[in-house]
Amino acid sequence: MSRSPEETLELTADVLVIGGGLAATWAASAARRAGASVILVDKGHCGTSGVTATAGPGHWWVPPDPAELRETTIRNRLKSGFGLNDPEWMARVLALTWESLPTLEGFYDFSTDENGVKQYRALRGPEYMRALRKLVDSLGVTVLDHSPALELLQRADGSVSGARGIRRQAGGHWQVNAGAVVMATGGTSFLSRLLGSHTNTGDGYLMAAEAGAELSGMEFTTYYTVAPVRSTMTRSMSYAFATYYDEDGAVIPMPPGPDTTRPLARAMLKGHVFCDLARTPEDIRGRVPTISPNFMLPFRRWGIDPYKDRFEVTLHGEGTIRGIGGLRIVGEDCVTSVPGLYAAGDTATRELVAGAISGGGNINSAWAVSSGQWAGRGAARFAAENPAASGARPIGQAGLRPATVPSDVDLGAARSAIQGEMLPYDKNIFRSGHALKRSAETLDAAWAEFDARARGVGDALLRTRETAAMLATARWCVASALARDESRGMHQREDRPQTDPRFDRRILVGGLDKVWTRSDYGRALELAS
Repeated sequence: MSRSPEETLELTADVLVIGGGLAATWAASAARRAGASVILVDKGHCGTSGVTATAGPGHWWVPPDPAELRETTIRNRLKSGFGLNDPEWMARVLALTWESLPTLEGFYDFSTDENGVKQYRALRGPEYMRALRKLVDSLGVTVLDHSPALELLQRADGSVSGARGIRRQAGGHWQVNAGAVVMATGGTSFLSRLLGSHTNTGDGYLMAAEAGAELSGMEFTTYYTVAPVRSTMTRSMSYAFATYYDEDGAVIPMPPGPDTTRPLARAMLKGHVFCDLARTPEDIRGRVPTISPNFMLPFRRWGIDPYKDRFEVTLHGEGTIRGIGGLRIVGEDCVTSVPGLYAAGDTATRELVAGAISGGGNINSAWAVSSGQWAGRGAARFAAENPAASGARPIGQAGLRPATVPSDVDLGAARSAIQGEMLPYDKNIFRSGHALKRSAETLDAAWAEFDARARGVGDALLRTRETAAMLATARWCVASALARDESRGMHQREDRPQTDPRFDRRILVGGLDKVWTRSDYGRALELAS
């Protein structure tokens, strides 16, 4: 039964989870197991949407015995994290991930090795997400599919107490009054055509910032993934064996190690780049259809054998998805600086475990599993002391309640402005203070016009709000990159090529009308002690 555009479905729960991917479903299950009533709202269809559903995710998977294994893993990651990660958080993630994945037995058909030992580390993304949907359904979580959130609800004391959104298929709006909220909407790739990320537009960042939350690590957004030209097939595992060529057929030298982004980007700024996968071992070729079953599809469609033929490649920006930044976490239960608001997965900063380099697939997946559960349990505890009640105030602004009389805003032009500053290699990979200042000016001007005039109505409501979220996120990313006046990990400044010990701390960022940044001095004191 469809509803009129003005009709609102109003529901009440202890915990509202916003999002439907890996972190969101783990959060919902944890909150429900803690005794809370739970509603999950997803922009897409929970169990099929998000970047995990199109992937073959591995997990940070280290046995507890002997203890030296985890100690060595943590020590190695600390060395590569450039001083921004935390050994206690890493230990917690390793422990909870190890405990959690086997609990999916009965919902997921785990494979076995040649000795009959079940393999929990690497899962098949589509089946993984279907299993998690079955899990939350079995626990009695109420799921609203195709129901994107637009804004949070806030009590008079500043705590978050629910959200409002729209029902794209059923029609009308929804409002959930909740004791606490878990934000697990993922990050954003700024619509770069990264596989599975079309619903990831940074919505959670904007909603949380409107409630007063700050973000951390937003300067670390320079991760790009190789893909064939004309394709969204950003499955990077096979490219570990790639040989790259310039337009004249000369081999492009690659440095040792996994980071090929900078040399590939330099080559692409000069001309077309091609590659083949001829160096891929036969056993890996045999496993690709199982690990990434959709990887070969575009090649078959084009009549190309990637193990023999050269094909042109490009780089798709991953933004904050395989970047590191997100909402700042201030407690072990993944609470933000706003009471009643918790963050999980790519919506939260991953500096705590990844440091200044990408968490890749395995650390990010383990973080989603763990942070989701901590956030879900934390939200359930908060809701037990702060029951849901009606009467909270909706607080959404940009794209919903313009500062002046609303008028038409060209959403396409706004999105082009965002992508024009956040995706080009010469601006985002090869950064400089001068270029970042120009980007900040461009984005600030776009925000001033958008915030003053834009008001989404009808079919444009969601797109308007998504554009506002991406625009706000872009401004935070650029401001953080300017504030980190050095090169560290993923963040590289051409005009500041050295790592500066004065920046052995995280950079916090926030604000809407006026963006601010500051150093996390608590982190600096922790490092010095």
